[in-house]
Amino acid sequence: MPRMGNPGRNTNEKSKDFKGAVLNLFKDMKNWHLWLLIAILLAFVGSLLSLIAPNKLSDLTNTITAGIKPNVEKLEIVINEISNNFDISETSIEEVMSSENISEYDKEVFLNTLNILKDENITEEEKKESIYNLPDNIILYLLDDIKIDNTIITKQDELEFLKTLKSSDFTNTNTNSILKAFDEFPSSIYELVKPSIDMSMINKIGTLLVIFYLTSALFNYIQGFLLCTVSNNYARDLRTRITNKINNLPLKYFDSHETGDILSRITNDVDQIAMNLNQSLGSLVSSITLFIGSVIMMFYTNWIMAITAILSSLIGFIVMFIILANSQKYFNQKQIELGNLNAHIEEIYSGQLIVKAYNGEKQAKDEFDKLNKRLYLCNKKSQFLSGLMQPLMGFVGNLGYVCVCIVGGLLAMNDIISFGVIVAFMIYVRLFTNPLSQIAQATTGLQSAAAASERVFEFINEKEMPSQDNITKSLNKENVVGNVEFKNVVFGYNEDKIIIKNFSAKVNKGDKIAIVGPTGAGKTTMVNLLMKFYDINSGDILIDNISIKDLTRENIHQLFTMVLQDTWLFHGTVRENIKFNRENVTDEEIWNALETVGIDHFIKTLPGGLDAIIDDGDSVSQGQKQLLTIARGMLEDTPFLILDEATSNVDTRTEELVQKAMDKLTIGRTSFIIAHRLSTIKNASLILVMKDGNIVEAGSHDELMAQQGFYADLYNSQFKK
Repeated sequence: MPRMGNPGRNTNEKSKDFKGAVLNLFKDMKNWHLWLLIAILLAFVGSLLSLIAPNKLSDLTNTITAGIKPNVEKLEIVINEISNNFDISETSIEEVMSSENISEYDKEVFLNTLNILKDENITEEEKKESIYNLPDNIILYLLDDIKIDNTIITKQDELEFLKTLKSSDFTNTNTNSILKAFDEFPSSIYELVKPSIDMSMINKIGTLLVIFYLTSALFNYIQGFLLCTVSNNYARDLRTRITNKINNLPLKYFDSHETGDILSRITNDVDQIAMNLNQSLGSLVSSITLFIGSVIMMFYTNWIMAITAILSSLIGFIVMFIILANSQKYFNQKQIELGNLNAHIEEIYSGQLIVKAYNGEKQAKDEFDKLNKRLYLCNKKSQFLSGLMQPLMGFVGNLGYVCVCIVGGLLAMNDIISFGVIVAFMIYVRLFTNPLSQIAQATTGLQSAAAASERVFEFINEKEMPSQDNITKSLNKENVVGNVEFKNVVFGYNEDKIIIKNFSAKVNKGDKIAIVGPTGAGKTTMVNLLMKFYDINSGDILIDNISIKDLTRENIHQLFTMVLQDTWLFHGTVRENIKFNRENVTDEEIWNALETVGIDHFIKTLPGGLDAIIDDGDSVSQGQKQLLTIARGMLEDTPFLILDEATSNVDTRTEELVQKAMDKLTIGRTSFIIAHRLSTIKNASLILVMKDGNIVEAGSHDELMAQQGFYADLYNSQFKK
């Protein structure tokens, strides 16, 4: 089935560049720049707080880790104090050698140890080891009680401590080795070196972390609220501007563009812009801040771990840029194909009776399937490419965790970093890799918004009807005489295709002018030019000797009552449809108009009468719609009347009633009647016969029939069998 819209539209038009579209979008949002700036700053600060938190978490981890281990510093002090507490003076030696409680063997061991200690080549560690290996009863003679931090350590406790060292096969005073025998230490020493968590420091760091995270969450909430408000207000502004644009566009634009495509720009494209601005802008700012900030913080914490995390995530960068480079065209094409599909659906739905009458269901379905498949392919490719980001970034993030844990473990084993640094880096890896995915998703969203904005701005930037700001003249319909003159009018919808070639005619007040001719002769076009729906190429049209170029379109429309061949009813009551855009219309006037056209009986049969709800659907027949639109025109009190095939959709009997009503309606008005049924315009004051854009004959019905020319042929052809 042929398309009813613009058949020549290029569905493969090239998209504009992404950068230019985004810049145009933000430039157009100038009224909301301040709120956008505030939202961006809040997102930035919230991200900075999230970046500082892992460093504090590292300090917290180190504080807890240090608190659950024995006090290494105190332990070293105890060891040194005990080592320095050995008294090997002459007095002590004499006491040992004269003691009856010490065996001769132990005394011999003591003397040998003294000889070893006199060796100048012996190290301090070897001296300590020799002393620690003395018999217990001799060690007690050499030690005294000591006091450390107000804790008394008896020489017996000192001996027990040394015995613990010996039983654990200690050959030196390595602190890590001593920690293995921690639970066997004497109580006095245990109290000095037992684990002790610095709760004041933990409370301080914990409070800072809570403040950071709560403040970051609050800032993110506020920026989300601002972006939601801005995006929806901007969408509302766009719809308002589009609506105003529709009112200012010439009819030529709507003749060359599909209705469904225009509707798609107003609905789908505007929604795409609002949704993606709301979801993507704040996420993009936060993600970029987190990404750059996490890199800085990682290098600040430990450059080896930073390089490890970055190298493990480098593959994500490469793939992301490849995907972004190839996905933009699909997002643009998706919006175009969506507009084409909507246009097809709209026109098939509007013309469903024609489709069914001509058995065009299969052809319409085939066209739908073709358009639907094109949209499916564009949507599939764009969504597939954007969907790759999440699993890819998940893999990169997990790989980063593994690498950081392995390298961090090796560095911690060699006392290069603490355990808290590993904890901080595990968070930094997440803050480094997740933004890649979020940046990709946000960029994807901005791509959709950019593609949609191109179509919306293309519509908004369409050339409007000429400005009327410089027009100062006006005609009051109460004072209009009713004369019209066409002077050498030339017009064409395209410059290379002129329809009205050189039209001239004079119409006097109260004349009933019939315009007849074959299809395409330019009859309706003449009326459209008179109503200033289109601007003429050359020549002029005068109303009471005033050029329509010097009158506003609104002023001209106030002078005309127009009843068209194409009927139009909106969803509402009969009363609202008849008094459309008019105030102070009584029900009596409405019933008189309905009675005049002969449709009052039908309205009375409806539930509610004038309050019955009707629309442009199938609840009202085509003929009844035509009569209702004629009744609507009868309420207008204007000096000019235009009837464009107003009786084409009524039966012969109703046509006779309507014709009488039209005769009453034309009294005192200058009337222009376009008719194919020539029998309805026999009583016209002047009949203008048009052919190929020019008037070829003019006169009354009898005069034209007497000429036996083109009009006579048209008239007689209606009665040929």
